Amino acid sequence: MVIDLSVSTVARGKVTLAAQAGEPVPSDWALDADGNPTTDAKAALAGSMAPPGGAGAGAKGAALALMIELLCGALTGSNFGYEGTSFFEPTGAPPSVGHMILLFDPAAFGGAESFGDRAEELFGEIVAQDGARLPGDRRLKLREAAARDGVDIPDDLLDDIKSRAS
Repeated sequence: MVIDLSVSTVARGKVTLAAQAGEPVPSDWALDADGNPTTDAKAALAGSMAPPGGAGAGAKGAALALMIELLCGALTGSNFGYEGTSFFEPTGAPPSVGHMILLFDPAAFGGAESFGDRAEELFGEIVAQDGARLPGDRRLKLREAAARDGVDIPDDLLDDIKSRAS
């Protein structure tokens, strides 16, 4: 099986072809240099491709889900997502789902010296956009707030924890 897809609504090549033909593109394909949706293919090429989302994520989302199921379920011998029990129920069998961790050595790809700097450049471009955040940012802010301000535990939950401990 080969999963070949762009991680944008459409591949940039389709926008390039539209620009060459002087044709507009759908408004959910790309953003202009200011981060606004655009139907102008040339403005789209000066901006960025839109991530898959909404109706456009269907086949791509399914392909990504399939890839994750193969790596985390089939490859590890664990349950597939549909076989695992809930992480959110206090009773029942463990979910027994697998996890796949991929590690890459930038030196193996010739980017040992520049990888960190290039990654920081990309992260900076992302967070410079209004409303954009990196994966984990929200969790990190919540963790920092909890460390600073403490965590409120509802009385009924605290009573339940105490009763189980005794």
